[in-house]
Amino acid sequence: MLATLLPTLQELDLPLRLRLWDGKELDLGPAPCVTLEIKDPNLIPQLAHPSLDLLGGAYVEGRIDLHGPLEEIIRIGDEISRALGDSQSSLPTREAHDKATDAEAISYHYDLSNAFYQLWLDHDMVYSCGYFETGSEDLDQAQQAKLRHLCRKLRLKPGDRLLDVGCGWGGLARFAAREYGAEVFGITLSREQLKLGRERVAAEGLDGQVRLELMDYRDLPTDGQFDKVVSVGMFEHVGHANLPLYCRQLSALVRPGGLVMNHGITSRHIDGRPVSHGAGAFIDRYVFPHGELPHLAAISSCISESGLEIVDVESLRLHYARTLQFWSERLESRLEEAQRMIPERALRIWRVYLAGCAYGFRRNWINLHQILASKPLPDGSHELPWSRADLYS
Repeated sequence: MLATLLPTLQELDLPLRLRLWDGKELDLGPAPCVTLEIKDPNLIPQLAHPSLDLLGGAYVEGRIDLHGPLEEIIRIGDEISRALGDSQSSLPTREAHDKATDAEAISYHYDLSNAFYQLWLDHDMVYSCGYFETGSEDLDQAQQAKLRHLCRKLRLKPGDRLLDVGCGWGGLARFAAREYGAEVFGITLSREQLKLGRERVAAEGLDGQVRLELMDYRDLPTDGQFDKVVSVGMFEHVGHANLPLYCRQLSALVRPGGLVMNHGITSRHIDGRPVSHGAGAFIDRYVFPHGELPHLAAISSCISESGLEIVDVESLRLHYARTLQFWSERLESRLEEAQRMIPERALRIWRVYLAGCAYGFRRNWINLHQILASKPLPDGSHELPWSRADLYS
């Protein structure tokens, strides 16, 4: 089988060296900068039609090792999967999302280790796309700009009651309280996030303005008690089947005249099929169990049907590519510390995931959109200014 596979790989002319389980090495292209070390000979037949899921999974499970610059490893893996893999993209399965399933999935991803996340996130531990106003910002500057951008879009002002759905470690909640005088109620399904988030609220003396709780969005009282609602990096976990419920819930939580901001990753294709030759399957299996990405049209339809009016949409795809590149580089620079915090298998997952997602966002496999919606007043009017000028002043 190897004799059949090698000529095909050599035709790709990639800077790749193949190292076999017996120590023998074969260069598949000029000046190889990446070495693919096959440790399990039983993998060879599967490499005839590889996918990013197969290659990533083999690395995570220790069936192969990868040596070289991570960016080049991801690029070469993509080249091989596109050239040799199955070109057909199947439609994603629609999964049932109940409270127990969602809580388990969130815990799997976010309760890994607060200390591990602190290694490569910014100071405020904002685990979502940064906002690069000029493109020259470092990670901390871009995340502060993102928090400010969200608050400006929501037109936050002192005394506003803000609901933060999926508040993470509370970075946005604290920023909105500290910089804009908002009264913030945040919810998460991660016990580890909640613990550290509460500690940071207390450390900043914001107990009187910020309250964080362990709660499912479906359990929030729908009495329109909030002036503004924000959901960042949350609706990817909701599931296609529950999107209408999710949007109706957000609509019911905000008062007439109030604003709702949904910030999240969106699919490139309207039907949600992947374009990444197995990367989506890898993420679902190893990183975000039960995650589902709707297209912008799908989430926009649900928002509109809920009674909210979409007033602004902004794509931040390349902003997220740059954010992920920062995260990946920061993790790579602190691998020895990371190895002491989480199991080797988990670290392999995260190395592939962060670098792979940076690559995918750069190549338009997936997108990210901020969608601002208003809940119209009874006469159909709203409270927004006539233009966006205030966002950039």
